[in-house]
Amino acid sequence: MDSRFRLREITLSIAGSMLLCAALCTAAFGQNPFRIEEASIHDIQSAIQAGRITCQGVVQEYISRIRTYNGMCTELVTKDGAPIPPSTGAVRTGSPVRYPTQTVPVSQVLPNFDQYKGLPIEFGRMETTISDPTVKQQFGMRVGIPNAGQANALETINIRGERSVTCKGDFDRAPSAGPLPPGAPKACEEFRKLPDAMERAAQLDRQYGTQPDLQALPMYCIPFSLKNWFDAKDMRATGGNDVNFAMDAPKEDSPDIANLRDKGAIILGVATAASTGLTINDGPNKAKSVLPDGNYAAAVWGGQACNPYDTERVPRGTSSGSGVSVSTNMVTCSICEQGSASCKGPASRNNVVNLLTTRGLMMYGGMNSQRVGDRAGIHCKSVADAAAVLDAVKGFESKDMFTAIPQSLIPKEPFASFVIADKNVNDKPLAGMRIGVVREFMVKHTKNDGAISDQIDREIKTVLRDKLGAELVESVDPAYPDDPSIPNMKYTFEDAFREILAHNLPEYFWQKSNGSSLEFAVPGWDVTSVDYAIALAMGKAPLSEKLNLRRISSGLDNFKSPFTVNKYLAERGDERVKDWASWVANAKWEDDSQRAGSENAVGVEDMRARPGDMSYLEMQTVLRLVVLKVMYENHIDVFVNPENTLPPPKIGGPAEPTLNNRSSPSCCQTFTALLGGPEIDVPAGYNQIVYEPHFALNADKTRYVSVTGDVESMLPYPMPVSLMVWAGPGSDSSVIKAASAYEAATHHRVPPPAFGPVGSEP
Repeated sequence: MDSRFRLREITLSIAGSMLLCAALCTAAFGQNPFRIEEASIHDIQSAIQAGRITCQGVVQEYISRIRTYNGMCTELVTKDGAPIPPSTGAVRTGSPVRYPTQTVPVSQVLPNFDQYKGLPIEFGRMETTISDPTVKQQFGMRVGIPNAGQANALETINIRGERSVTCKGDFDRAPSAGPLPPGAPKACEEFRKLPDAMERAAQLDRQYGTQPDLQALPMYCIPFSLKNWFDAKDMRATGGNDVNFAMDAPKEDSPDIANLRDKGAIILGVATAASTGLTINDGPNKAKSVLPDGNYAAAVWGGQACNPYDTERVPRGTSSGSGVSVSTNMVTCSICEQGSASCKGPASRNNVVNLLTTRGLMMYGGMNSQRVGDRAGIHCKSVADAAAVLDAVKGFESKDMFTAIPQSLIPKEPFASFVIADKNVNDKPLAGMRIGVVREFMVKHTKNDGAISDQIDREIKTVLRDKLGAELVESVDPAYPDDPSIPNMKYTFEDAFREILAHNLPEYFWQKSNGSSLEFAVPGWDVTSVDYAIALAMGKAPLSEKLNLRRISSGLDNFKSPFTVNKYLAERGDERVKDWASWVANAKWEDDSQRAGSENAVGVEDMRARPGDMSYLEMQTVLRLVVLKVMYENHIDVFVNPENTLPPPKIGGPAEPTLNNRSSPSCCQTFTALLGGPEIDVPAGYNQIVYEPHFALNADKTRYVSVTGDVESMLPYPMPVSLMVWAGPGSDSSVIKAASAYEAATHHRVPPPAFGPVGSEP
């Protein structure tokens, strides 16, 4: 980005922030200013009670940060690197998004491009959106801008006039400002009656002043963002897609969002995330061009979020904007969504806490809410805040069938009561707790896995064991050296697979690799036979070395059915976009592969698992039996491992190739999503060692592939890593206790240095 352009943007942002906040801040702060950066839920509410700031002041301070830090952070990759004409996007916090005009030549990203013979490359380009002809967006190849100073975390801000495309500008005029102008869509009359974030804050100030009822409103004046797959009735909701709805704001909140509002929260923004939808890749429609795998997680409407610790690198996961918006203090907390690893990745890479509960403790809503593997999660800056949010929204919700769980899974005590405070760290608060170290996720598959694996190993032993008093026991993986300082589990995950898998899901052993040979074949046995199943369960036959926790969640049917999208659209009742066919007819796509896959899904009626896929629900039951039996046999309270052992790759660049079922750095351990058990990912320090992977042409020069790095170098900036604490369903309180104790003993989180105080923040 041109330095003059960036300097002007920062200057205007800060100036605007100071002007808009001046009146509120002067009145509320006086000589004792309140700092919104890194403020906790308790900090904000205590400051309001002390008269140091009003609810309006809180919201305005966050809006000032959004205005400063929520701009574009990616630039296009073009054939020759020539500049492009200036263009603008959607209006955010009063001004349209401005895109950089400089581009990067493809030769800097894809080597030997003159030899490439594959499908046409989708070079970076600006295109008009289908939802709003006045708005442009980046498409195709792009890269992160070094030191951008912006992160593009929020695609929609809850500000009147810009929170909806259907009812934008004067079509969202406040009722007190008179009738709507001619040409306003009919739906805007009801929509404009909904207060925006500042108006809602003013309502709370008038009603409660400095004495909010925190028992009834535990989330009083806490600004939240939500992943763009959820619905908020006062903001645009299209799953991050560029889809031309007749009315782009839904009639109802997702249950999670409604519960937060009822508890006093301010729903401030929609977080940028990868677009959602339905794709079938093996249908008649084929892509005519290709977007090289560049670790994108972009929304067609909102664009690509960037990692605030290094804006050239990925924030990771489809909930990337949720993690980034919390990390950069644009909101206090965010509601993310995880179907595979979409909450944990953005938490780990952006240095915030992720809390996922036992499936059903917390409700879910939006386009994917009927998928058994999808669930809502919580991003906050601390375990204490995440537990407080959970207490505010937990419980049965009639609109979410998965909340129909045994009441005994919800303890009588608040989840927040299990949080270990800083003052208790020296009392060895984890004494008596037995923690299982899961070595399957600490294997050093390549050189790039080494530094983070070793770092988390040290954290586990020096903090959880030595400082906090926990007893450790480790699993065994053939590719990880046995640690003589930690006893081994007496009953392993492989023991549980032998006993449980063939008995409950015998078809698992019929899976084939490369479409021909049995994937889990072992010498001397027919693994599809009854004799093998019996011998395996009795410990008289071997289990394939390929079958472990890294492999167990692959090849399932969770994402194949058109039911969820069509049911959501039918309930939403839009006059134009009524089902998947009309969605496709009114949509624009991130790339041509997404276009082809989406068109293949039109008209699909068969809801059954596709041939060769395992039942997700059956596999979930099996995995729960496996994990819980390992816990009971070894008297384990929680498990720990690194959230990921790979440094984050560059946006638009290659990722470390998947190896031995170890996921790439754009993903992570997906088995806990299948398990549906509690998980917390908590900041565990920083890594600066990297073996950068690189792109290379395949043998016939028709495709670019990622090649593992073998040269050690230093990342320009230390990048956050996370400790993952998890357990079988129902162990939420134990996970909260262990994760919060670790957090209290370490306090590894440091906010991204380039996203510091703005405007009137001290």
